Amino acid sequence: MVNTKESIESFIDNMPEDYKNEYKRYKRVMNILTREPEPEVGQTPKEVIWTKNKAKLYRYQPNKQKTKKVPILMIYALINKPYILDLTPGSSLIEYLTDRGHDVYLLDWGIPGHEDRHMKFDDYVMDYIPRAIKKVLKKSEQDEISLLGYCIGGTLTSIAAALHPNLPIRNLVFMTSPFDFSDAGLFSNWLDERYFNLDLMVDTLGNIPAETIDFGNKLLKPITNYFGPYVALANRADDDEFVKNWSLLQKWVEDGVPFPGEAYRQWIREFYQQNKLINDELYIRGQQVKLSNIKANVLNIAANRDHIAIPKQTEKLMDKISSKDKTYELVSAGHVSVTVGKKAPTTTYPLIEEWLAKRSN
Repeated sequence: MVNTKESIESFIDNMPEDYKNEYKRYKRVMNILTREPEPEVGQTPKEVIWTKNKAKLYRYQPNKQKTKKVPILMIYALINKPYILDLTPGSSLIEYLTDRGHDVYLLDWGIPGHEDRHMKFDDYVMDYIPRAIKKVLKKSEQDEISLLGYCIGGTLTSIAAALHPNLPIRNLVFMTSPFDFSDAGLFSNWLDERYFNLDLMVDTLGNIPAETIDFGNKLLKPITNYFGPYVALANRADDDEFVKNWSLLQKWVEDGVPFPGEAYRQWIREFYQQNKLINDELYIRGQQVKLSNIKANVLNIAANRDHIAIPKQTEKLMDKISSKDKTYELVSAGHVSVTVGKKAPTTTYPLIEEWLAKRSN
């Protein structure tokens, strides 16, 4: 009786060397995709200090000495999970900051259920962010705070800061956050109210599935986003460090969360379609949002290869705010690689840390 496994192995052994290497590479790729366990993420030690509905407020490395006076509260987007800020040791903005004596907190929005479909921006900026700030100040026993908003989290942060000028916010850091939607690239075309039936979508689905948001983002560069990661993996499957980082990032990309329906309706209509924020036309619970109310120190970071929040959407903020100490930095990165790319630990991380360190004592 023929032993199939031995026959295959014998056949492979007799292959030309180039074919043999390609087969090994293919086998490695298939093992990565189908058999290897998911990588561990978010490993910086943390504790929960407050919860509200699905949201959790974390404090990182609580037992580590805090040499910088002003605590940092990070606010992430309503899509994907915030562990992108703490992806893995050595590629973690949170780890980098806490290792240098900063007292770091993160507001994790959690995973909304069907019962959260009526959540709006109003709820986040009026109920969640101000209360989280107060909890951080109480825990840290300090009188002022720094806020760091990433992606939509930065947009939310700017609104909260504008609506609550009495909150003791000393520093604001925005990372690839859109403020001006007059030209949002392909999104402006796709979300044009003449063609995109926003109400039908929200009324039908309730919360917008994570897969829908991911699909739209990937369509901005379909070949690169859909096939590029797997081509790269096939070409570098024998590079263990590359495979590790690839697996970590793919886990995060595929680990999305739903967008609460009413918040999504608001995001598309009042921001992308009507561009209300930058024009002082946005109202939250009856209060006008004026970015000119922002007087805190501001570091506004854009990425030159960002196709989700393109630089022209971020830079106009600088003309609207009243801050005397304000810095705009355009870094060489994409929307995600600004935080976890190979160069992030030597570019973005020190940029943020050094800027905050000078303004945190």
